[in-house]
Amino acid sequence: MSMPFYVAPEQVMKDRADYARKGIARGRSLVALACEPGILMAAENTQRLRKISEIHDRIGFAGVGKYNEFDSLRIAGVRHADLKGYAYSREDVDARSLANQYAQILGQVFTHEMKPMEVEILVAEVGREPGADLMFRILYDGTIVDESRLTVLGGDAEVIGQRLVDDWTEGLDLAGALSVARAALAGPDRTLASGDLEVALLDRRAERRAFRRIEGPELEDLLAADRRPQPETATDEPVGDDHPGPDADG
Repeated sequence: MSMPFYVAPEQVMKDRADYARKGIARGRSLVALACEPGILMAAENTQRLRKISEIHDRIGFAGVGKYNEFDSLRIAGVRHADLKGYAYSREDVDARSLANQYAQILGQVFTHEMKPMEVEILVAEVGREPGADLMFRILYDGTIVDESRLTVLGGDAEVIGQRLVDDWTEGLDLAGALSVARAALAGPDRTLASGDLEVALLDRRAERRAFRRIEGPELEDLLAADRRPQPETATDEPVGDDHPGPDADG
């Protein structure tokens, strides 16, 4: 009788994590950022399969990685929200409890199944005020990251995240936020057209269902002008009394 090979648990977890990260990195990235009208979610996506969807009245969902896996999580989230809303009330359905449910599912699969899920997902809830917005990024192993104002999912998260941080400011309007998101996803060497993007907004002004897609003529109009905040440039002001020249006394 042959003896099975021994593999240390640390090596097993490392191999699973590497496997999941490689699968996620093959997909294109997705960004979410807070803005004045709500939470904007944008992904580079030329396919008809959706990466961004509605979960409940004020809760949105986004996923990157293997499509069938994050879509099965989306469906489970919709069912969870509907059951909780039916059993208690619609106001009791919140992003925090939903993120905890997703973390338990992903953690269980990562630890006990042969193959981990190759996904990263985002659960976002828009508040009535900007300070009440919630964004939770859940990784392939069930780790929850509580994001404050912006986040990136996908393989190029570090590079795209730095571009977002450089351009994002508090209180951006919708066109400005979309310009920042598109520039971050595209990078300095190319431009993304409306057909390259999937965009949705969780609109804090909505009375009930906050999720709406931005597409077609509305998306083209918003992308027509680059509305990113421009950095302040130095001005060549003439030397006046307040700025004495080299010949001034004192």
